[in-house]
Amino acid sequence: MEIREYEEKDADAVKDLLVELQELIVRLDEDRYNIITSHYRDEVFAFIMMNVHKYEGKIFVAEDNGKLIGLVVTLINNDEEETFDFKAPKRGRISDIVITKAYQHQGIGQKLLAYAENYLASVGCHDVLLECFGYNTNAKEFYRHLGYKQRTETLMKRIEKVKKIERVEYEERNNN
Repeated sequence: MEIREYEEKDADAVKDLLVELQELIVRLDEDRYNIITSHYRDEVFAFIMMNVHKYEGKIFVAEDNGKLIGLVVTLINNDEEETFDFKAPKRGRISDIVITKAYQHQGIGQKLLAYAENYLASVGCHDVLLECFGYNTNAKEFYRHLGYKQRTETLMKRIEKVKKIERVEYEERNNN
C-alpha cells in the first residue's frame, strides 16, 4: 500500500470513492436530507477540484496494487485571522476523507491524515479543522482517538411540529 499525491489519471477512481462516501452518509442520515443525484459524481468532483486549486489544497490517495482505496482532501482554510472577538493562526482543513469499505480498520485513514497534517504543517498551518457528519459515530471516535476535539456543535430541531399557539405568540411579539 502506497500513499501519494493525486494525479489526473486518478479522477474516475476518486469520483467512485466520493460516491461511496456519500452513500454512507445517505445511509446514516436519520433525517433523510442527504441524497445522491444523477450528476453527483461529476459535480462533487468538480467542486472539490475547484476548492483544491482555490485554497492551495492537495489530495492524497492510498493505492494498493494499482487500485485507489482511499483519499483525503486538504485545503488551506485561511491566513492568520484576528478580529475584535477572535484570533487564530493559519489553519488547514480536511474537507473529505474516505477509505473504501474493504480496506477500513487497517490504519489507512490514520496514514492519510498524517500525510494531510504534514502537508498543512509544511505550509505554515498551526491547526487542522474537519467536520464530521453527526450521525457518523465511528468516524467521530476515530478522529478523537487521533487527537481531534470537538470545538463547535450544530444542533437541529424540526419546527413543523411546533404548536400553532407558539407561532401566534411569536408573531404577536415580533409585530409589536
